[in-house]
Amino acid sequence: MEIKELLSFKSSKGVKREAEDADNNDGPLRTKQKSYGNDQLTDLEKSSLLQLDAEEQEVLPLDQSQLKKMLLTFEKRVVKNQEMRIKFQDKPEKFLDSEMDLNDIIEELHVVATTPELYHILVELNSVQSLLGLLSHENTDISVAVVSLLQELTDTDTLTENEEDVEVLIDLLIKEQVVGMLVQNMERLDETVSEEADGVYNTLAIVENLIDFRPEFCVEAAQQGLMQWLLRRLKAKMPFDGNKLYGSEILSILLQNNDDLRRTLGELDGIDVLLQQVNVYKKHDPGTAEELEMMENLFDCLCSSLMLQPNRERFLKGEGLQLMNLMLRERKLSRGSALKVLDHAMTGAEGADNCNKFIDILGLRTVFPLFMKTPRGQKKKGPSEEEHEEHVCSVITSLLKNVTSTQRLRLLAKFTENDHAKVDRLMELHFKYLDKVRIVDNKIEGERQRLKADGSEIDESMENNFYLRRLDSGLFILQLIDYVMMEICASGAPSIKQRVLQILSLRGGSIKTIRNIMREYAGNVGDDKEPEVREVEQKRLLQLVDKF
Repeated sequence: MEIKELLSFKSSKGVKREAEDADNNDGPLRTKQKSYGNDQLTDLEKSSLLQLDAEEQEVLPLDQSQLKKMLLTFEKRVVKNQEMRIKFQDKPEKFLDSEMDLNDIIEELHVVATTPELYHILVELNSVQSLLGLLSHENTDISVAVVSLLQELTDTDTLTENEEDVEVLIDLLIKEQVVGMLVQNMERLDETVSEEADGVYNTLAIVENLIDFRPEFCVEAAQQGLMQWLLRRLKAKMPFDGNKLYGSEILSILLQNNDDLRRTLGELDGIDVLLQQVNVYKKHDPGTAEELEMMENLFDCLCSSLMLQPNRERFLKGEGLQLMNLMLRERKLSRGSALKVLDHAMTGAEGADNCNKFIDILGLRTVFPLFMKTPRGQKKKGPSEEEHEEHVCSVITSLLKNVTSTQRLRLLAKFTENDHAKVDRLMELHFKYLDKVRIVDNKIEGERQRLKADGSEIDESMENNFYLRRLDSGLFILQLIDYVMMEICASGAPSIKQRVLQILSLRGGSIKTIRNIMREYAGNVGDDKEPEVREVEQKRLLQLVDKF
């Protein structure tokens, strides 16, 4: 039996009875809106009838007894519909009424979401399994109705405000591999039909709700086919819509803090998929704020995935560097995000291959103009001035750390061009961020004095918080700038150091201040790295301090 046949048959009536249900889905019992011939009624009669209508629509809070009756009705209608479908396989008009009744009881069950303390009854009476079974119902209207119900039952506000009550439901959904069932259902939905497109959106909302409540569920969800579906959805040649935006957001969440999922993405050729998707924005800006958000999500997915070394190799082979370099040359909204991706691809010792390739493709001609002049933001779109300068300085830092021989000479030569213009810019940035750090240092010192006056002890946790505040306020960028300064003074032409010392003298700067900044940097560098790697990096930094 074809579903299209059923849909065409019920076109005049509609399985969901939308006109009847639009304002009456917040209670277990629903009443039809009444129509009164107001022209023939007195004012008193009108008032009485309106009052009576309001009273009829009042629904008492749901209790266990009512819920059990509803669930019993639900189970009966599930069975009845199955029987009618088997008995009248080729006559949809025969089982239409049972399908409408089943849809109605599913809609009525939405009231359960208002009483999460009763969720345990859904579990105890095996109603959850019955609902999940309907996700594969032949009529997608039914499966979409179940998805809508599950979305409301797992709403984030409900989960966070009633954790103990909802745990029993969440545990069962996870045990029953709900994401796998939802993915199978999404694969058969036709998003050109608005109701089924809503079903996809609600499905993604369920996934997000579960992940918010149980972050460790990310891996299991992805393994149940979710990541494959997300990548296919991103690749689909469909106009931009809310579902594509939501899919990019879910993928970004999955990749945030999990190397296993980053590895899975790479193995599924996800790096190529992401590069193909962002390629659209090489010469064209997103048309709406929502599409801009999706573009940023895609770039965030690339950044997260590049935290894993094998994905950097895939990025290199997929000519990701060339694409990012081209985007940097265009005055489009993607430029800031492309710069951020480059930063992630080139940072650390794992980024050496990308650093060398970047110089080979003449990337220095692209990145140094961005270093010399920070692009102005476009009405709050794109990265802030500080974010741009951080990523540019980080890219240059990575290049200085990773490239050797001829490529290193080409990099160092940039700082002597045009009468050391890039050294002048570097010193300009040094004083800019030094002033920012001094401001926050003065505030922190004031807080220290107040704490001491109150007799409070400043423990390690507070010291760490102070340091993080300083990093956020400009210290991190200042450390990058001063690293570049020391590196080019140690390895570049003698005229570079002469220019640095000249500008320091003219502006009242201090070599001692720069050395202190770099010693602090060396003391905190690489906390997340292997001890041997950290020791080598600290030694290199301290050697630069001694030479400066």
